[in-house]
Amino acid sequence: MIAKALDGQVALVTGGSRGIGRAICIVLAKAGAKVMIHYHRNRNAAEQLAEELGGARIVQADMSSMNSIDAMVDELRSSSLDILVNNAGVWGATPIGSTPLAELDAMININVKGVFWLTQGLLPNLRDGARIVNLSSVAGRLGTAGGRSIYGATKAAVDSFTRNWALELAPRRILVNAVAPGYVETDMTAAYFSDAAVRQRAVERSPLGRLGNAEEVADTVLFLCSEAARWMTGQSLNVSGGFWV
Repeated sequence: MIAKALDGQVALVTGGSRGIGRAICIVLAKAGAKVMIHYHRNRNAAEQLAEELGGARIVQADMSSMNSIDAMVDELRSSSLDILVNNAGVWGATPIGSTPLAELDAMININVKGVFWLTQGLLPNLRDGARIVNLSSVAGRLGTAGGRSIYGATKAAVDSFTRNWALELAPRRILVNAVAPGYVETDMTAAYFSDAAVRQRAVERSPLGRLGNAEEVADTVLFLCSEAARWMTGQSLNVSGGFWV
């Protein structure tokens, strides 16, 4: 991607202090964007990344709490945005027959309600012609073993948001797209892939013979935020290395 492709643009990345979100913040900043890093609990990680990026702004909210999201939206009321990356989310098993209501609520609140509520709240901040990029997953398109039906359902909802918002926001020329990763090595998946057998099965399912990394997902987000993707909206790009085709 051409350096400084996003020169002067302002981007907010939720869940930006670690994992895929951190990689997105770095690649957008390298392309010239002024990045705002959202975090929930890990303020130290957000501050370290902000320093690495030359003094980026950090903002805090619990994405499972609509009141907390409202407070962050109020804090950002005077800020105009060119890019909103809805990256924050949770991942895990919710096997039918043994999932507590609290775990069900937490995943739906963060992965679905939080994404909708924040985007709705920030619509006045988004400039005409802005970009929204949602983080989905190939889990929203296929069944997976291990009791991940709720996670898959939340990501199917994100894909639905993407298609519908693309139509709703087209009069303002706001482009809405998503990226749908497969298996990616991050701190969030580290415990899962620490099991050698699990890791081997995942690698064997990849035609390219390895797991993905956060930078590869971030580069796709950068593409969707750039002028190269100016005629794309309502799409969810499969970024899984052929895990699902």
